[in-house]
Amino acid sequence: MEGRSKILFICTHNRCRSVLGEVIANTKHSDAFEAYSAGSAPAGEVHPLTLRYLKARNLPVAGLKSQSWDDFEDEGLDLVITVCDSAANETCPLWMGETPRLHWGMPDPSRVEGSEQEVERAFYNVMDALDAKLSELRATIR
Repeated sequence: MEGRSKILFICTHNRCRSVLGEVIANTKHSDAFEAYSAGSAPAGEVHPLTLRYLKARNLPVAGLKSQSWDDFEDEGLDLVITVCDSAANETCPLWMGETPRLHWGMPDPSRVEGSEQEVERAFYNVMDALDAKLSELRATIR
């Protein structure tokens, strides 16, 4: 693929993992990807802990929102990546057609119960895993 690949990260509620993927792709891998995130049943807001841990790593949070995958019907996507198992098992909208799909099942760090350090570690583990997966992906498309 020439230029930047347009990718859509999907999780059911679009409030945590898919948002993390969008931000990491658009900041750490912006030369290779133009990323978006969405959900099949968006929660309407990004999880506050998602925003907290993005800010803690000096990653941008302005303009982030929880939105429907239908908002991207006309985006001309190159790839769809599901990051939660429930979204991977959902029937995707017809408009996605033959768009290639990958599934990167990630645990939901916003559901971790424990100390603040355990929750932080859960978020950072997912963020690091997404970063590593994006590095692998960009190596395969170059």
